Amino acid sequence: MSATTGYARRLLAAAMLLALAACSTTEIASLEEPAAAPMTGQTNDPAPGFENVGAGSEEDFILNVGRRIYFKQDSAALDSVAMATLDNQAIWLNKNPTWLLKLQGFADDSGSASQMEALSQKRADAAMAYLASKGVDARRMWAKGYGNEREVRDCTERSCKVQNRRVVSNLRKQPDAV
Repeated sequence: MSATTGYARRLLAAAMLLALAACSTTEIASLEEPAAAPMTGQTNDPAPGFENVGAGSEEDFILNVGRRIYFKQDSAALDSVAMATLDNQAIWLNKNPTWLLKLQGFADDSGSASQMEALSQKRADAAMAYLASKGVDARRMWAKGYGNEREVRDCTERSCKVQNRRVVSNLRKQPDAV
């Protein structure tokens, strides 16, 4: 390599470094993105981007309470995990009485369509009855079973099918049109 070529390469590299050093996106980023909330390192710190979730909002319900419960195959019985989630929902709903609740029941494909629709309705009804037993006004809730027509995943493995055996609690401001 000649001295001229080596010198030209060094000169080009230096020019590129100067150009990169001149580029600063911190000013642009500070205008486009809000400052992140300081993290204390605590377990209950909000996830980045969720610092401003308001108490009593739909986001608060989804993130901090949970809206899904799951069932064993061919069962509408609530287990301890489902009851714990429903307990949290009842506390939240009793603190936020303006929200209505639609309980949507679902099933997997382990029976006929009519059997799965009936089972999914029983699941939604069981969740609604439990919430009512915890003080949530039954007039604020309604239940609908969808059978296996709205699967989360179409699969054959047992571990996958459990995702379809669920009740989802959806907040509403007004009842669904019939």
